[in-house]
Amino acid sequence: MAYCEDFLQGEELHPIDIVEAVAENHEWDFDRIAEDQIAMAVEGQWRTYSVTLAWSAQDETLRLICSFDMDPPQDRIGALYETLNHANDRVWAGAFAFWPEQRLMVWRYGLILSGGQFASPEQVDTMIAEAVEAAERFYPAFQLACWGGESPVQAMQVAIAGAMGHA
Repeated sequence: MAYCEDFLQGEELHPIDIVEAVAENHEWDFDRIAEDQIAMAVEGQWRTYSVTLAWSAQDETLRLICSFDMDPPQDRIGALYETLNHANDRVWAGAFAFWPEQRLMVWRYGLILSGGQFASPEQVDTMIAEAVEAAERFYPAFQLACWGGESPVQAMQVAIAGAMGHA
């Protein structure tokens, strides 16, 4: 990526500055909420995802949360959790969680940057792309399990086939 060289010449690399440069490069709408946090909207095939990254200097971790609204019928909550467990069994990095109070499905990932390491723009770009790709891949399965009347195993057949398109 062209913006990589700009960061390698800088002395103090703040992870959220790198995230902001990636967002600008992709022309995503974003808001620098605080020095250590940024929120953006990333358009996918199924919907627009809310992506938030936050830097914790205390534990040297860049945390990513990719979320979307999920308000399943009460009688399908069990099916949603079972589908979510099946989805988490099929991913290597990151995990889905359902936050019932906020009515959100979230994809969480933490990049540990201990010992003064820094995230490259390519790593940040990959983190965001992987989060949106996971959401895109499993969104139809969550929908089928909640509103399509499919069993979690049947709903996951859509995800196993893979999502088409790019974030």
